[in-house]
Amino acid sequence: MERVDEIKKFSKDLRKKILHTAFLAGSASAHIGGALSIADLISVLFKYQIKNFTKKKNRDRFILSKGHACLAYYCALNLIGSISDKELETFEKDNSNLAGHPVKNRDIGIDFSNGSLGMGLSIGIGLSIASRKKNDDYNVYVVLGDGECNEGSVWEAAMSAPKFQLKNLYAIIDKNNFQQTGSNKEIMDLGNLSAKWKSFGWEVLEIDGHDIFKIKSCFDKSNSFDKPKLILANTIKGKGFSLTENNNEWHHAILTEKKYNDAIREIETKDGN
Repeated sequence: MERVDEIKKFSKDLRKKILHTAFLAGSASAHIGGALSIADLISVLFKYQIKNFTKKKNRDRFILSKGHACLAYYCALNLIGSISDKELETFEKDNSNLAGHPVKNRDIGIDFSNGSLGMGLSIGIGLSIASRKKNDDYNVYVVLGDGECNEGSVWEAAMSAPKFQLKNLYAIIDKNNFQQTGSNKEIMDLGNLSAKWKSFGWEVLEIDGHDIFKIKSCFDKSNSFDKPKLILANTIKGKGFSLTENNNEWHHAILTEKKYNDAIREIETKDGN
């Protein structure tokens, strides 16, 4: 449980960093809802699951396919020491390395640019195949949005991974039930995502995407499966602050000083997951 408590603290710090950075962005605004919904998943990945992330050889690879949620990525990199506080404060400013979607910059821990949805899983498949051809020992983790699964390229990739038996590939879907302009059911009902991915030959594990213990246990269990893994994480968009939770107005919005202070106060008073 000590390790779980460490991850919970990381997750709380991550949410506060996300909100602080969004507040400093001012009128440039930020994708707050989708960043907060993956905060617990990102925390388990960066605090526990991903190995040797800052090394040059045999380091696990991470791809944020839902690139608009980059604040969760940038702030996690800040918490592990890859991005300084000073640089994090340049988010969405002129000449910053930290744009509204990730731009490739290995020096600060970003291996791949992402913004156009539907691309990240295909990149992950290429990496996974390359690792086998080069006899490199690393895993590949790709975080997608459920709305992103509207993209046909996601399903082409979903067919490819089992064909090539990519057992070191992990796809994590942030199933928060919203996309930019509305709910998934309104725009393009995704149906039973678990059944769909299983039918393509993936090992599928469905979890509460905000329960740190269950997320960690899911990764521990999935490590033993000899096929590509799909972790379907049921999440709440804007998780952590009652004003933003399941409120799609916060997909991309400006955080005022009052709302920022209210959010930090609320997060500070919660016990955690």
